[in-house]
Amino acid sequence: MTLEQLLAEIKEIETESEKIDSVSSRDELEQIKTHLLGRKSGRLTHLMKELPNLPVEQRREAGSALNQARERIESRFDSIASKSSKNSGPSVDLTLPARKQWKGGRHPVSVVIDEIEDIFRELGFTIALGPEAETEWYNFGALNFPPDHPAMDMHDTLYLTDGVVLRTHTSPVQIRTLQSYQPPVRILAPGNVYRRDFFDASHAPMFTQVEGLAVDEAISFVDLKATLTRFANRFFGKTKTRFRPSYFPFTEPSAEMDVECQLCHGSGCASCKGTGWMEILGSGMVHPNVLDASGVDSEKYTGWAFGMGPARIALLRYALPDIRLLYDSDMRFLEQLAR
Repeated sequence: MTLEQLLAEIKEIETESEKIDSVSSRDELEQIKTHLLGRKSGRLTHLMKELPNLPVEQRREAGSALNQARERIESRFDSIASKSSKNSGPSVDLTLPARKQWKGGRHPVSVVIDEIEDIFRELGFTIALGPEAETEWYNFGALNFPPDHPAMDMHDTLYLTDGVVLRTHTSPVQIRTLQSYQPPVRILAPGNVYRRDFFDASHAPMFTQVEGLAVDEAISFVDLKATLTRFANRFFGKTKTRFRPSYFPFTEPSAEMDVECQLCHGSGCASCKGTGWMEILGSGMVHPNVLDASGVDSEKYTGWAFGMGPARIALLRYALPDIRLLYDSDMRFLEQLAR
């Protein structure tokens, strides 16, 4: 093919492209565009392949003509396509609500822990942390557990090696703090704890616990009751509370604290087993043996401690029937509560 023949065919192709002004459908427009500019069988593409066959001195002029023709034809197609789109109206109904995409949020238990921490910070408590793998002495011995206590058996406690366990409570943090700092001490110890529990509606083998400790001169059980009652009224709003005698190796006297059931408001339901009350924490005066084991003079100082499960408190806060809902990672459920 000579240069003159190539230029003549370019002009013919441009003339053919003008026919698109009368095209009535997008499909027909695409067919013509493919016929003229298609990468494999388009007429203009076929001419591009003829360039190497021209004399060297003519290739520049032919190539420039081909490129200019392609630009004009593509511009014409784009213009017609744009007019067609405007005439046919929007392809998307802009009145429809956008698709909701949940981007995540803070877990309900994390929200509860932060609220607990904020309340106790206002009361002068400091956050203290400790290791999750503990020695038997820190986890049991220093807390006045007798050597034959059932909690030390392997069917209750997860042992890593001889003498090393996954902590069953965050109470070891209290011992470590008292060994490091002299009273007065007021700490809050949140963290994960582990027990060989069956996973049911109210128990889990791994859960978060928050414990508090206050040690100073002349601290009494009255201080304990006043502080925890203040916490309950701040967290749940004005509510009824009660303390029941209990037993823990590391406190004496000991008590469990109940709040009015937040589901039935005291009338009795399945969650509170018809009592109208729900336990939220255990507490008591720190046993003198625990103070002595920590290097604190039990003749001079007294103290009190408490421990609560934020997941169980979350059940009350959000009126949930089963603690497993908080651990199943079902996003359909969690997105309803997450903040």
